[in-house]
Amino acid sequence: MNELRRPFRIVNADLIPQHAALLVQDPACGAIATFIGTVRSTNNERAVQSLEYEVHESMAIRQFEIMAQTLREKHDIHHIAIDHRRGTVPVGGISVVIAVSSPRRKASLAACAEAIEILKSDVPIWKREIYSDGSTEWMKGS
Repeated sequence: MNELRRPFRIVNADLIPQHAALLVQDPACGAIATFIGTVRSTNNERAVQSLEYEVHESMAIRQFEIMAQTLREKHDIHHIAIDHRRGTVPVGGISVVIAVSSPRRKASLAACAEAIEILKSDVPIWKREIYSDGSTEWMKGS
């Protein structure tokens, strides 16, 4: 499958939110909900310089597939696409994009909100916060 047509991707470059949204477009769907996660400048009152993501790619993609199936069964959604960064992402940079389409907005919004929570708790993605003072801290989750 063409890399750009894959609904679940781990990417080593800047993410483009429209990419995921285009993948989930469907004439049967009247709603596309998106979540765009960006690197904030502070965490726990510490100045953040960037985040560094490590991903177990094959396991992460498999977890995305399981998540998609679960969300399809629970909500009336048609499509879901997820792009996640690997490597260093500066403050303001996009680390994750989730897009969900469904016939009605409530299902898309609920599934999108649930997807980011599942991603943060179940998907093998680790981040290292790099602080302005040069210190770092590893943590689980996206």
